[in-house]
Amino acid sequence: MNRSFRAVLGTAGVFCVALSLGATAPGFAGEIPTGALIGDQTPVSQINAAPAATVPTPPPPVVPPQLTPEGDDATADATDNSDKSSQSGEDSYASLADAVAAQTIPDDMDEELNCLATGIYFESKGEPLSGQLAVADVILNRARSGRFPGSVCSVLTQPGQFSFVRHGRLPKPRTHSRSWRRAVAVAKIAEQKLWNSPVPKALFFHARYVKPHWRLAKVASIGNHIFYR
Repeated sequence: MNRSFRAVLGTAGVFCVALSLGATAPGFAGEIPTGALIGDQTPVSQINAAPAATVPTPPPPVVPPQLTPEGDDATADATDNSDKSSQSGEDSYASLADAVAAQTIPDDMDEELNCLATGIYFESKGEPLSGQLAVADVILNRARSGRFPGSVCSVLTQPGQFSFVRHGRLPKPRTHSRSWRRAVAVAKIAEQKLWNSPVPKALFFHARYVKPHWRLAKVASIGNHIFYR
């Protein structure tokens, strides 16, 4: 084999080895490196990548109604804790007894005032004045609460609520007695809010000798009655 033929074979062998190594190297086959830029300078990794998923903003937590602020009730509580003498007219009287003594008995009472005085008379005529006012406030609180009938007369005649009521009818008080005149005076004071309630927000009461085991918040004990809300 002459020297020129060996040179040709050597060159061909080197070329084949180079070709073989190049074909198996990573990134061959025209693959563009991930970091390369194309045309408008946009990275290939961004062109081929799937669009980023939009993460929704979570809604605000839903607060159960029983955990929410109570709005107007909170304002009412603040009012209850303030000086209410100017609001209730309590500054006009030195005592509840003076307030009762200052009331006049109307010749022609409206039905609601008559029912309220009747409830006070039969439920608490032997109680101290604060106890009579407390009974009046319970009756009025019920009528205004939305949980009971909406008038004083219908609150009293609601079945099974007041023991002095018989067959849905109010009995007749002794209208010429001192107890009746006092009951009317207390009814006017309660209706016109002329004296602070001794049992704010109370809706229930019972005599001390009764043990109903109510699961209610106790408000006060006055005379022979215990009041709850």
